[in-house]
Amino acid sequence: MAEHNELGKLGEEMAVEFLRKDGYTILQTNWTFQKAEIDIIAQKENTLAIVEVKTRSSLEFGLPQDFVKPKKIKLLVKAVDAFVNERDLDIEVRFDIIAIHKEGKSFVIEHLIDAFYHF
Repeated sequence: MAEHNELGKLGEEMAVEFLRKDGYTILQTNWTFQKAEIDIIAQKENTLAIVEVKTRSSLEFGLPQDFVKPKKIKLLVKAVDAFVNERDLDIEVRFDIIAIHKEGKSFVIEHLIDAFYHF
């Protein structure tokens, strides 16, 4: 597996652990619908958090969250609609980003709640 894929997988594992410690229930990871993949679908109380995880080995090329582009957001919205409709859920939905970057030998995790809005 390519090094960046391993870093991404590690980032997603760290994000899942981070969310669990913060009281979220993890419903799905790497859930796909058509061309979209949702990294983490988590729930806390009556809110469904759709979480995009971005992991970078450094901040040299920008903040991890800056790499969530409008096309990706559009795909996520489509996928979430399918997820909610398939399960007939009546729940608040919000889009979060968990941005992770390496600092020395450890990682910095930032949870951006309501990071973007669907359009």
